[in-house]
Amino acid sequence: MKQRAALLAAALWWGSLTAIGFLVVPMLFAHLATPAMAGQMAARLFTAQSWVSVGCVLVLLLATTRRDAGPGASAPPGLMFLLAGLLLALLLEYGVAPRIVARENLRLWHGVGSGMYLLQWLCAGAFLWRLGRPRG
Repeated sequence: MKQRAALLAAALWWGSLTAIGFLVVPMLFAHLATPAMAGQMAARLFTAQSWVSVGCVLVLLLATTRRDAGPGASAPPGLMFLLAGLLLALLLEYGVAPRIVARENLRLWHGVGSGMYLLQWLCAGAFLWRLGRPRG
């Protein structure tokens, strides 16, 4: 049961990052009347995505950590991807997004944010890949 919950959470994390970042937001800029309108909606979507990411990572941490593991037990496989993805989501939401919304050095912060989003997407994908591989 925990394995299925973890796989579902990992798929939701990676899939939502993919859909928002690579499909929905580009469509906003292509189809809304002004870039300002698209930017405002994109900011809301990225905030929602940050919280989806946090929730998925928390579920993954709970589902992949063994309760009966003693002090000498090893960390769950892929823990570094989970923690890096969580850190990136929080840094995007609280460090980068406010600067983009304030239009503070927009080119720099948009580039930093895009790079961090891509890194989070890679962390989620690597964890999903690792979790989905056959055991045995």
